Amino acid sequence: MASRPSTQAAGDDREDGVGTGRSAATLPPLVNPAPSAGLLEVFRRRYLLKLLVRREISARYSGSFLGLLWSYLNPLSQFFIYFAIIGKIFALHRSVPNFAIHIFAALVVVHFFTETFNAGTRSIVRNKAVVRKMAVPLEMFPVASMAVSLYHVGPQLVILTIASLAYGWTPDPVGILAMVLALMISMLLGTALALVFSAFNVFFRDFSSMVNILTNFVRFGVPMIYSYTMVGERFGSFAPYYLLNPIADAVLLMQRAFWTGTVEGDPGQPADFAAQNLPDHLILRGFVMVGVCVVLLGLAQLAFRAFERKIPERI
Repeated sequence: MASRPSTQAAGDDREDGVGTGRSAATLPPLVNPAPSAGLLEVFRRRYLLKLLVRREISARYSGSFLGLLWSYLNPLSQFFIYFAIIGKIFALHRSVPNFAIHIFAALVVVHFFTETFNAGTRSIVRNKAVVRKMAVPLEMFPVASMAVSLYHVGPQLVILTIASLAYGWTPDPVGILAMVLALMISMLLGTALALVFSAFNVFFRDFSSMVNILTNFVRFGVPMIYSYTMVGERFGSFAPYYLLNPIADAVLLMQRAFWTGTVEGDPGQPADFAAQNLPDHLILRGFVMVGVCVVLLGLAQLAFRAFERKIPERI
């Protein structure tokens, strides 16, 4: 009779401990197998991010005869279209010295941002098979799209550098800093918007079409096919509000990095060409915009987390 309580207690331990002989208090807590650290988890799993980027690049050029050469041909074709139509037909190149460098420097930034935004918005839906089978941070897919877009920036910068050197451009430390800031703004803002819209796109596929429309306006909302001096002439006291657009600042920074360097050495052009044709304190504005984009990325992460748990069941 005295042994029954101990037997009963042992039975309770087996029941609580799921047959392990341990009490429930000694068992490790249950952990959700899906990663929940957000963007930090993405960079902890860099090996998986590399695999996704390689997979995306391989898929894009699979069965292609020219392969990576398309990364050079696509921006070149856009450049010649804008240069021929806007520069030659509308004769805007007459008021903008070295118009080819002016437009191509802007095109690098615009193309990086729009490709990140567009591809990132569709990234989760496009990888729905992986989402259903693997417990991966869902932020991995928009970030991988951004990395693929950044990969394609390389060939564009090569073309821009060669063309700028042909116009007499000489690299300078401030210009290099301006280029880095421009790419960071495009990268951070594009990723932030891709995070939010990729989650929305899971629930309503209309968002991918909406992004296509929104990005059409980007090219006309930045000083690419027209100069920044035209903004001040046309908008007057409202011109400072134009610079609240981070991509406009990124374009001006990239033009500071390349375009102004090709003009300042030309005869008949002022030595302080950048000061006369770009806004004041441009580098400082660049740092401020990078900070703003970091904050926007943090807010986008919070918004993404609000929808994250519902995505696998709606994908």
